[in-house]
Amino acid sequence: MDARYKARHHPRRKRILDFMDKAHLFQAEWRWTRFLLCHAIALVLLGLWLFEPVRAAFFGFDTRLFHLLNAPLADNALWRHVWAVASLRPFDILVGLILLSLLIRGDWLYPAVQARAATFGFIATLILLLVIRVLFSKLAKHLGWQHASPSEQLDGAVHLSDFFPEWERRYELKDRSGSSFPGDHASVLMIWALFLGCFVRTAWQGLVIGGLALLFMFPRLVAGAHWASDDYIGGLAMALPALAWSMYTPFAAWASERLMRLTAPVFRALARVPLLNRLSVVRLP
Repeated sequence: MDARYKARHHPRRKRILDFMDKAHLFQAEWRWTRFLLCHAIALVLLGLWLFEPVRAAFFGFDTRLFHLLNAPLADNALWRHVWAVASLRPFDILVGLILLSLLIRGDWLYPAVQARAATFGFIATLILLLVIRVLFSKLAKHLGWQHASPSEQLDGAVHLSDFFPEWERRYELKDRSGSSFPGDHASVLMIWALFLGCFVRTAWQGLVIGGLALLFMFPRLVAGAHWASDDYIGGLAMALPALAWSMYTPFAAWASERLMRLTAPVFRALARVPLLNRLSVVRLP
């Protein structure tokens, strides 16, 4: 008798195989139009940023935005404390947990049975982003695209670390950088938003995802750790190719399926743990 037939008629194995069959969230094919479009947009943005007249316009916009966001830190204690907390390294952990909770939540963007596949697909996408980020950063340094942050270059910049030296000493308060381009922090937020955006079904979902990504970019902009164009040019120039190579090729489908099979014993064990077994990413259907 065929082994898969036997498995199908064994209750436990049947549930696992059914779970695997239902978890095909990604298309294992090349979608050339979207693949090329992502690269084209990234190249156009980078080309505009390198074209001196347009780059000057970007610089003017970035400078005005920086002063608009940063200047109130000098006199407004509430504004100063809010953005100081948001600029601490531990706050990045909280942001990561919020992003993760939306990623693994079932029956929001995708059915609960597909939450684990989505999580592994995103992990694979992050790995691609890391590779692209390393290569892009080396290229930017080699070609002289790198620059210091606005808090290091502009007169009158307010440094949060001057107001909170103890926080800076203990937790690292991110308010300056000698190598501001591209925006690494922004690239992660953008790839999260672009990845989840592939599954958006309503305008409300898109507003939540885009709004959170934009909100969590602001601490670096307010504190002056990055120019705005480091994020909307540099961040996108890395995030779009990562999305293209993951979602519009067979890579996400291939990586997600293999990671699910590899970790199946671990999740079977976690499914027996109270509370954890209530998470969409853990429980079997």
